[in-house]
Amino acid sequence: MEQRIGSSSQPLKGEPVTGAGFDPAFIPGLTPPATEEPEDTGPEDAEAEAAETAEAEAVAGAEDAVEEPATDGDEEEAPEGPVFEASDRRARIVADHRGVRLFLDDQECEFRWDEIGAVETESPRFGKRFTITVHTPERRWYPIEIEAPARSRFSEWETQLDAVLDAYFEDEAEDEAKSDVKTDAEDTD
Repeated sequence: MEQRIGSSSQPLKGEPVTGAGFDPAFIPGLTPPATEEPEDTGPEDAEAEAAETAEAEAVAGAEDAVEEPATDGDEEEAPEGPVFEASDRRARIVADHRGVRLFLDDQECEFRWDEIGAVETESPRFGKRFTITVHTPERRWYPIEIEAPARSRFSEWETQLDAVLDAYFEDEAEDEAKSDVKTDAEDTD
């Protein structure tokens, strides 16, 4: 249940709205008291508001028309390969050929495979929260917890994530190791 902070009482109609009890930004002597918004005075206001609304809808419609083809062109063809995706009501993680993407409420972050130092998973002994932590080479980590519908999903998710990491993450590390071996061999020649 959500709780609201602060007073829930509102001034009565016709009473002046003054003081910090009703306006937290009110500082006596520095800021004027908040005034009540004027009621619609006539048809001019209604016409102006209708014109603004129509203009805003036209702009939004034009933006939607422009965005639709752009999203088709932005999508690159996904190569055949494993994809890991897990989500609950607040959080979501996607790991595929592009990297790892974490979503929590309205926040999101994306890591390409070359930006990732390690990916760690943790299954709790009790409870149903599966934790995935993405570590970067700059010694930062980004954990996300996903509530599983059942504890049996933990092993499923571990297997799917391991398949993705084996397919994409290990290839990057092996390529770097091979290039290091080649440069060492060239230096000794």
